[in-house]
Amino acid sequence: MPDPRPLILPPITDPGILAQVERLARRQAEAAGPVMKTLGRLGLSGERLLARLPAGWRAQLDWATRAGLSRAFSAAGTSRRILRPRGDWFNRLGLAATGAAGGAAGLAGALAELPVMISLLLRAMLEIAEEHGFEPEDEAVRLECLRIFAAAGPVPEETEPGLGTARLPIAGSGIQGLIGTMAPRLSMVMGQKLAVQSAPVIGALAGASLNYAFTRYYQELARVHFGLLRLARETGLPREALAEALQLALRRA
Repeated sequence: MPDPRPLILPPITDPGILAQVERLARRQAEAAGPVMKTLGRLGLSGERLLARLPAGWRAQLDWATRAGLSRAFSAAGTSRRILRPRGDWFNRLGLAATGAAGGAAGLAGALAELPVMISLLLRAMLEIAEEHGFEPEDEAVRLECLRIFAAAGPVPEETEPGLGTARLPIAGSGIQGLIGTMAPRLSMVMGQKLAVQSAPVIGALAGASLNYAFTRYYQELARVHFGLLRLARETGLPREALAEALQLALRRA
């Protein structure tokens, strides 16, 4: 059974460590480009955006998200052995191309493209993990990418977990059980994207533009997340303490 006692975190007083946390906080605060900032200014909750989807599409969205996560876990390591890392711009343009193809076929095409998008996003995150000294084929590193997926979306919710916070628990059913736990949160995030694509006012931003913006956003979040984990490894400080310092820095940003 987990220990019910609250974790007592050590204070961080080293100016050098605090400066690194401040830099990560600035990076997270600036992660959203113009498209993502536009989505944030809409001020709509995830549920209200999802209500814009046609009836019956929520179940299809949940299935596509779960399928995308399962495919990503099984294919990410294999794809990295076949294709060398391509860098941020290549990944952004590749995902923009898949968005354009999906968008050309309307909402149904965007839904069909979703599992491919999730797989490519995970691959892009694993490249960033490798930049920070982590082994991308390590299952634990892929689990950290799940936390990035779950940590934020274009319209943040009050209950979302923060970057760098406690490790994701793995239930007795293993990876598939964890995917089943995390899929509803990611489904909400991707549903926001599909709902915006179907909205008349934002429709011009659909397809390639949205995929490009989402890719840049999650790449920046990955740099913050794995930057924080590398800092924890280098300093020996608990990741939770660094994550708390990051949240405090974000409030000041």
